[in-house]
Amino acid sequence: MTVNPIQLQKFLGGIDYPTKKQKLLDHAKRAGADDRVMKTLRSLPRDDFNSPNDVSEAIGDLHAG
Repeated sequence: MTVNPIQLQKFLGGIDYPTKKQKLLDHAKRAGADDRVMKTLRSLPRDDFNSPNDVSEAIGDLHAG
């Protein structure tokens, strides 16, 4: 089960956009993200994000798939 976008965003606060998936992973890990959050980020179906909304949309794509 993936985390919801609001849960995820608390680990991504302060990140500069646009960004890459790997930078999201690094930032979340430094922020103390748990395994579920890290797994969700690794599962995102895209590598480039222009805003927090892009991350939320990608999580929505995971739920829809």
